[in-house]
Amino acid sequence: MIDINKIRENRIDVEVGLAKRMEKKDLAAKLDLILKLDDQRKSLIQKVDQLKNERNQSSKTKPTPAVIKQMKQLGQKIDALDADLSQIEQSFRETLSELPNIPADDVVAGGKENNEVIKTVGKKPEFDFTPKDHVQLATELGVIDYERAAKMAGAGFWVYKGNGALLEWALLSYFVDFHRQNGYTFILPPYLLSEQSAYASGHLPKFRDDLFWTQEGTCLDATAEMMLLNYHRDEILAEKELPLKYYGYSACFRREAGSYRKEERGMIRGHQFNKVEMFAFTKPQDSWNAFDEMLGYAEKLVESLGLHFQTSKLAAGDCSAAMAKTYDLEVWIPSMGVYKEVSSISNALDYQARRANIRFKNSEGKNEFVHSLNGSGLATSRLLPAILEQFQQVDGSVLVPKVLQKYCNLKKLS
Repeated sequence: MIDINKIRENRIDVEVGLAKRMEKKDLAAKLDLILKLDDQRKSLIQKVDQLKNERNQSSKTKPTPAVIKQMKQLGQKIDALDADLSQIEQSFRETLSELPNIPADDVVAGGKENNEVIKTVGKKPEFDFTPKDHVQLATELGVIDYERAAKMAGAGFWVYKGNGALLEWALLSYFVDFHRQNGYTFILPPYLLSEQSAYASGHLPKFRDDLFWTQEGTCLDATAEMMLLNYHRDEILAEKELPLKYYGYSACFRREAGSYRKEERGMIRGHQFNKVEMFAFTKPQDSWNAFDEMLGYAEKLVESLGLHFQTSKLAAGDCSAAMAKTYDLEVWIPSMGVYKEVSSISNALDYQARRANIRFKNSEGKNEFVHSLNGSGLATSRLLPAILEQFQQVDGSVLVPKVLQKYCNLKKLS
């Protein structure tokens, strides 16, 4: 959530920033409405405080019939104004929360077409035979079962089987060990979250339809980021504790309604996938250093697997609404001729912390909002297709990356 004082005091700067990811006409009207609601909210608060003060003063006088009548009338006015205030505050909060984060200054406007590749690692694999796609490889090797998964749960799911399950588990085990060695604290969170938690992470109200909801009103996590952020919701942290660095494993669940494309078959896009997520709470002045650290760790993980990939800086319109800046790590999928994201490294600045009410007491004794950052470290559902396709051999076998071999006791899938 954007600080209302920033909108009031630096409206032009806010408009310039948000115009990178919003229509200018809609933006101006939205900001006008937010300021109007804030004015109404402040006016009502002032009136309520005045009436409560009058009632307090009246309560100190002798309770004559006239005084009792006056206090009753004041109580009725206060109740009416409180009801109006509650409605205005709800409208104000909802409207303000609909605004996305202000992009960092160096983030360019526009959508995917304006993303910038800033780094390329390794070379595209070349084959002296006709390579197969990951679906054919996975099926022939018996490592993924798509048909039975569809029978069990419907389209958009798959089953890891035999060596495929071992390889998936090896990836996750490797990531868990890696982050532990880098001083991050391991968290195994719940998979279900309350509406308040989904709001704090920025998934509500805009992305409600992208989440799976239970009859009890909880939702399945779309990313471990949602749970790790809420781990310290409504807390005031000690400055000496910061930065707090966590990593969590979770299965992730997304409806992905209407987002499937014909070429995104197999494991490229699905309703459920595994991911290890990095997360950090920092002091404001430290968040960009934490961002660089996360990016470095994610790149090191993909590079250590031996995969050809690129790092892209996302344009404002392609960043998640809650994030000020995002870099994506994208692996090469030979059969598709495209790069696919396996990690997003993002800095939300104080946007999520304001929604989640996470602060720290600074050296001056004042409560200040922390900055929150997240980074996939890594998501596996596209790593396995990349491994199958990039490391396939002429005989149809697939070499297992060396860093994973000790976790699965496999050198080759055949």
